[in-house]
Amino acid sequence: MASNALSLLPSCCRSPSIFRHEPTSSPLLSTRSTKLPPLARTTRLAISTDQTPVFTTSTAATALSESDKSKTKEEHLALEEQASEERVSLNQFFEQAKDLLLRSEEQYGTGTGPPRWFSPLDCGTPTNHDSPLLLFLPGIDGTGLGLVRHHQKLGKIFEVSCLHIPPKDRTPFTDLVKLVERTIRSEHDASPDRPIYLVGESLGACLALSVAALNPDIDLELILANPATSFSKSPLQAVLPLLQFMPDSPNLSLPHILSTITGAMVASLEKGVGGLPLPQTVEKLSRDIIEPSVSNLSVLADILPRETLLWKLQMISTASSYANSRLHAVKAHTVILSSGRDPLLPSQEEGQRLKSLLATCLVRTFEDCGHFLFLEDAFDMLTVIKNVGIYRRSKERDFVSDYIPPSPSEVKGIMEKNRWVNIIMSPVMLSTLADGKIVRGFAGIPTEGPVLYVGYHMLLGFEIVPLVTQLLEQKNVHLRGIAHPMMFLKMKNGSLPELTLYDDFRLMGAVPVSGKNFFKLLSTKSHVLLYPGGVREALHRKGEAYKLFWPERSEFVRMAARFGAKIVPFGAVGEDDIGDLLLDYEDQMKIPFLRKSIEDLTAEAAKVRSTVDGEIGNQAMHLPGIVPKFPGRFYYKFGKPIETAGRKQELRDREKAHELYLEVKSEVEKSLAYLQKKRESDPYRNLAARLQYQAIHGFTSELVPSFDLD
Repeated sequence: MASNALSLLPSCCRSPSIFRHEPTSSPLLSTRSTKLPPLARTTRLAISTDQTPVFTTSTAATALSESDKSKTKEEHLALEEQASEERVSLNQFFEQAKDLLLRSEEQYGTGTGPPRWFSPLDCGTPTNHDSPLLLFLPGIDGTGLGLVRHHQKLGKIFEVSCLHIPPKDRTPFTDLVKLVERTIRSEHDASPDRPIYLVGESLGACLALSVAALNPDIDLELILANPATSFSKSPLQAVLPLLQFMPDSPNLSLPHILSTITGAMVASLEKGVGGLPLPQTVEKLSRDIIEPSVSNLSVLADILPRETLLWKLQMISTASSYANSRLHAVKAHTVILSSGRDPLLPSQEEGQRLKSLLATCLVRTFEDCGHFLFLEDAFDMLTVIKNVGIYRRSKERDFVSDYIPPSPSEVKGIMEKNRWVNIIMSPVMLSTLADGKIVRGFAGIPTEGPVLYVGYHMLLGFEIVPLVTQLLEQKNVHLRGIAHPMMFLKMKNGSLPELTLYDDFRLMGAVPVSGKNFFKLLSTKSHVLLYPGGVREALHRKGEAYKLFWPERSEFVRMAARFGAKIVPFGAVGEDDIGDLLLDYEDQMKIPFLRKSIEDLTAEAAKVRSTVDGEIGNQAMHLPGIVPKFPGRFYYKFGKPIETAGRKQELRDREKAHELYLEVKSEVEKSLAYLQKKRESDPYRNLAARLQYQAIHGFTSELVPSFDLD
């Protein structure tokens, strides 16, 4: 294929013929055949249809000095992440946009040339050869640089290509749809089992929706920021008739956008300034409002001169109508990202509207962000993808091989979010050594996987947060939980809790309960968290605290033995110290409207044990009525690890496997009994006593003491 490079690396840092594989070009792209000279700048972009992979070195990646070698592994990880997550400032965005326009000018003339794909060299080469394709569809600016702050991260898991629409290009919206459509069809034909991600903002979101509607047979994932499908309600509508009064100069090229962001333009235009005629009013407001940003205004003027601005706004109006008329045909899974402070579009309202209309749609809202969401410091695209759980490399998501572990900064965020839970509950962690001795902390916990943690599910799963965070923080053990399917799937108009409640669980690697996922986790030597009692245990009735509701058959033993996994039985107590159960399942079933709610929720939720009879099979979904108490304390005891290595043949026998199953269950019950007895002698079981201790010794001091160990 012909190649054409627009490289924004300085020549001293760039190897010759560094190109990135691009989607098959459409006729609009067929004229790109001349390689452009390099720039003497530090930005890194490439426009190419060449199939030679790209290898680049980020300027943020530096060699370790001798003194660095003494740093801990954790410090090195933090330094590596700091380098890889080096964010591009807004000023650098304008610098890259300027360079992009300069290189295009050298080839096509000022602001001209057809729409074309480019691949950012900052993205590097994906870690996996079968990584999915991500196509970025720009908003009103058309530069294709909207994801510039996320290139390095996204480039590790995607093949990234961005659409650039030159300022003076006048390709109609329908032709842009055809351009993207040809690209995805070509890529789909080449790799039919690989999904294609369309990421669009405002105008680009309309483009993505339109393409998806016309191609329901192609496996697409849509990620849309502040879609312009709500353009009919935008305050920018008032700007359209005013553009004829704006002189085409650097000081006046984009006043309405910047001033709408400040909220000043439209109101001032309606009443005028000092009785001045409308053209003078526009000029004065433009000068007064934009002067602080004059350093970047010339770039804005090049990106969106008056004629282009008028054309783009008219195109957005067309795109909005076009996409809205085809929403019923969109079958692709869609994630809507809505800004809470978008002055250009009613994005939050629009997100909910689209959710109600699209076949499969999730909405995430970012309350403190503005219209240009992807350029916000508070926004991280990769974190959103992990939270929502939409990354996959084939037709079906593999919850094990497609899982992207949390970065150190994401782990830190989860730790900070749950810091006060650990401070208030002051969890007591005990483990058992190989000789049977009980010790404080996690010394008895195996470091090498596979390890299967089997335990008791407290009411509403209260024990999970301290368990997962403490193991990760103190032992560097990342638990992968076997979770209820409702954490991953919700019916369109269903009554189950919103999936946003479980974002952190998905980020930390929870997987839907299934034999297939269990098998894959153990085969990858993971540390797996399993609650055999499931929902029935977590939603137990009055008088059932610390009672196990496990199936009769040994579900997990033979699987663990197959991979030689160590089984760590554990117990956790403390739920009765934080609340009293007021309305349980039996009580609620006697109240007609609550009974109806339980029946609806249960019917909606996947019944993971629908074939099991009796109380163990009763996986009825309901929210217990709880009266909070003055918080007590959580206690955990991990039993002696049980070896299954070398017992694979032995445990194939159902009787032998059942014996081990009963042994594990017995160890969990013993741990529960031990903790219930020992906590009675804990002088710091009460929150007031712990707060007094922490006030003296500091909230960051070592763990608050508890009872004496035997």
